[in-house]
Amino acid sequence: MNKFQIVLNVVLVAAVAALFVICFTAKKAEAPAVVVEGSAEVMPIAYLNVDSLLVNYVFAQDASERLMKKQEDARLKLNTKARTLQNEMADFQRKLENNAFLSRERAEKEQQRLLTKQQELQELEAKLTEDIMLENQKLNMQLADTLTNFLKEFNADGRFHVILSNSAKDNVLMAAEQYDITTQVIDGLNARCKK
Repeated sequence: MNKFQIVLNVVLVAAVAALFVICFTAKKAEAPAVVVEGSAEVMPIAYLNVDSLLVNYVFAQDASERLMKKQEDARLKLNTKARTLQNEMADFQRKLENNAFLSRERAEKEQQRLLTKQQELQELEAKLTEDIMLENQKLNMQLADTLTNFLKEFNADGRFHVILSNSAKDNVLMAAEQYDITTQVIDGLNARCKK
């Protein structure tokens, strides 16, 4: 699981926790509840499989693709500049070994230029990494916001008191199929995304 998915899972868990707090601090509305077949027990809960959501939700797919493209572009830019610097450093080393510099000062000046260029490359790498992290954070916030708003609308009738997130059987180890609302949520989100 890559960093994008881990961060997204954390954001989604926070969103679900906020929804949980909102549901239990608001006035209880008389709403239909989910009833487990063969039981008289009322269980107004549901769960959402986050991994399936990330794989099947069009917005999440597009966001992941944009982020991956940005990472690839950054990596290409860094590798190109690093290769150029490496060639210049090798050329400098050859000249130094063959006494090609007319003076010591000229060799030191060239060495300083290469060190400055190396530092600039490191700064560029840090900037590109930070840009990607910020973009990832922004996309995660958009995804969490979209999901939270959709779940509020989806559960406007109050049929669920709790909607849990599940990722790779991490939170919900076992549950009856009727509690899984993943497909309904994905379909609803994708329909909204098409608009």
